[in-house]
Amino acid sequence: MRATWWLRNPRYFLFMVREFSSVFVAAFLVLFLLQIRGLRAGAEVYQEYLERLHEPGWIAFHAVAFLFAMYHSLTWFDLTSKIQVVRLGRTVVNRRIVAGLNILAWLVVSGGIFLYWTRG
Repeated sequence: MRATWWLRNPRYFLFMVREFSSVFVAAFLVLFLLQIRGLRAGAEVYQEYLERLHEPGWIAFHAVAFLFAMYHSLTWFDLTSKIQVVRLGRTVVNRRIVAGLNILAWLVVSGGIFLYWTRG
């Protein structure tokens, strides 16, 4: 099998993109842990860390990591709806509705956290 087997089928390509997205999510989490370490080290160290994050390369990295995190999360909710069979009586709820409700719950919880942290 060739190393580019996954490029021939769009479904395989999207699967590989999803798997690759986890690398960016993990890298972002490592940066977040370094930020916490900098915070514990004192105000001066933390300020230096924050100043470095304003460099164009770090801003670009965070933009790409955010897009990959969104793609990873949305595809995860789509996959969850395939295995999470919801029944109402004898009727099976359409998996798109289940995925949509999961995404809606995610947005509501994220919005609540955002409002909590930005309320002043």
